[in-house]
Amino acid sequence: MRRRPKILAALAVVALPISLTGVSAGGPSAATAATPAAPSAEAAEAFRSASAKYGVPEAVLLAVSYAQTRWDDHQGKSSTSGGFGPMHLTAVAPGTVVERSIGQKLGRTESLRTLYQASDLTGIDPVALRNDTAANIEGGAALLASYQRSMKLPVGATTSPAEWYGAVSTYAGAADRTSAGAFADDVYSILARGAARTTNTGQQLVMPPVNVTPDKAQLAKTALPAGPARKTAGGAQCPTDLACEWLPAPYQLNGTDGDYGNHDQANRPKTGKIDYIVIHDTEGGWQGTLNMVQDPTYVSWQYTMRSSDGYTWQHVNSEDVAWHAGNWYVNMHSIGIEHEGFAAQGATWYTEALYRNSAKLVKYLAKKNNIPLDRAHIIGHDQVPGTLPSTVRGMHWDPGPYWDWERYFDLLGAPIYGHSVFPVKAGTIVTVKPGFDDNQQVMIGCTTAGTPCTPQGTNFVYLRQAPDDAAPLVKDLGLRPDGADSTTQVSDIGARAAAGSQYVVAERSGDWVAIWYLGAKAWFKSPRSAPDAFAKPGLVVKPKAGKTSVPVYGRAYPEQAAYPAGIPYQAVTPLQYSIGAGQAYPVGDVSIETDYYRASTFDGQPPTDHVQVLGKDRYYQIWFGHRMAYVRAADVDLKLAH
Repeated sequence: MRRRPKILAALAVVALPISLTGVSAGGPSAATAATPAAPSAEAAEAFRSASAKYGVPEAVLLAVSYAQTRWDDHQGKSSTSGGFGPMHLTAVAPGTVVERSIGQKLGRTESLRTLYQASDLTGIDPVALRNDTAANIEGGAALLASYQRSMKLPVGATTSPAEWYGAVSTYAGAADRTSAGAFADDVYSILARGAARTTNTGQQLVMPPVNVTPDKAQLAKTALPAGPARKTAGGAQCPTDLACEWLPAPYQLNGTDGDYGNHDQANRPKTGKIDYIVIHDTEGGWQGTLNMVQDPTYVSWQYTMRSSDGYTWQHVNSEDVAWHAGNWYVNMHSIGIEHEGFAAQGATWYTEALYRNSAKLVKYLAKKNNIPLDRAHIIGHDQVPGTLPSTVRGMHWDPGPYWDWERYFDLLGAPIYGHSVFPVKAGTIVTVKPGFDDNQQVMIGCTTAGTPCTPQGTNFVYLRQAPDDAAPLVKDLGLRPDGADSTTQVSDIGARAAAGSQYVVAERSGDWVAIWYLGAKAWFKSPRSAPDAFAKPGLVVKPKAGKTSVPVYGRAYPEQAAYPAGIPYQAVTPLQYSIGAGQAYPVGDVSIETDYYRASTFDGQPPTDHVQVLGKDRYYQIWFGHRMAYVRAADVDLKLAH
């Protein structure tokens, strides 16, 4: 069932001048710009026609396009790697930042200008190839056929898809056979599963599954060099179908004062189990990011992934502790993955290749470390809590509102819960699932302070102080200690319930649902005919009888008695929030470790350094606001939601 468009122009009454919500200077309103065209068969016919004209099996053409863009045309706009249209034909100008960035890794530039190659092959003007869907599909088919002929392989619409592995590999525009083969494997896995989707322009496309075993020996017929060594010093810990190499972050002393960088050696899980994978974005290009992680005076993370093709570098072994989350407890128990991109730009950088390869890596790491594939354990940097009241305001907000969590968890094989076993009523747990492409929430400040962001899919619903579209957004005292309302600023996460997050329903009023959020009620619209929240069973915490409020924490450190001589006690300070009597919050994990990994010196030795201090005081991880939090088990009762 297609979901309704949710472009909330009514948010103009909150932190957005009325004059900016209607027709903006030089462009249509947000609602007009985002409303999809009526479904038609134009794209489907374009694939059929191009298949017949250039002798490419239609299933191959569809699968290649799906792997590149999920059949979206991006309305003539370029991707981060200079690609246009559903076939992602590239037109990167010489000397540009994109050419220098991607060409630096590729060592060649012909794959950066496939749009012009397609123009030579088809006779179609490059402008039409960029902007016209049918022309773009024809150009992609012509390219595939030319790659097939260059390897002296059969061409014909009725040829078996198994015979096109080499051409598909070449189409990736990759630097080497490892990367090209990974792309082709993705395409053939799509063929095996089939796909169905309504595109960004309302085109309804269906590709039935095809049972095919590709001829992978064709990869050797391509002109591509072999891939990088998969195991170098330290050893890249990556799935075999991911193009990945080891680029170590430095562990070394910086001068003579004992300062060192840029991570800590450990022996996880023996020195602390790995509970989380943290999704970051780089807020910069991949080369600059790689330069930073190799700086011994900077911080670190385990992996960096390039946007254009999902190419991956590992910097810190998963057994060691990287400095990436801004919360030492989360660092102790997590793996950090940086994705090339900018949170305020979203789809320009968060490419299909990035999502698909990131999901490969996360599935591999989750299986290896027994991490549940859910939104309580595969988290955004924006879900990491502050450690003290003073640090809450400075915590990060990446990967931001434009990261498609629903698509990501589909790729992980663990779709976000999207049906209700129970009615949505007071006391039930609900999972938020607002859709993405049609859920274009109004925000400001993506490019210029105070100006509306260009409409694109978002991953959240806004939360209000009352069941009314004109009501102000809820408050977050951690972000605004003065008690001011949250805003529609792109970086302001104070009033957002993101896809996959869970809450307990406090009240229902018609189409509106109130949840417990940061110690108060927060309302969002979820009509029964097109809901954004779905009820499910689960565990909740409630304050123990007699307690008027219960503190929440940003870390689960041990009690003072657990610390041996020589290791200073690490105080556990409550955050500025609390859980009131009568409130309830869903449990994300009941089995977290109450511990502190002591790592304060370079190459430190047990029993006072590079050791795990384990406590007996138990904590639960809970869904609390936009971020997660921890509560002491002694303060709450653990109950089944009703």
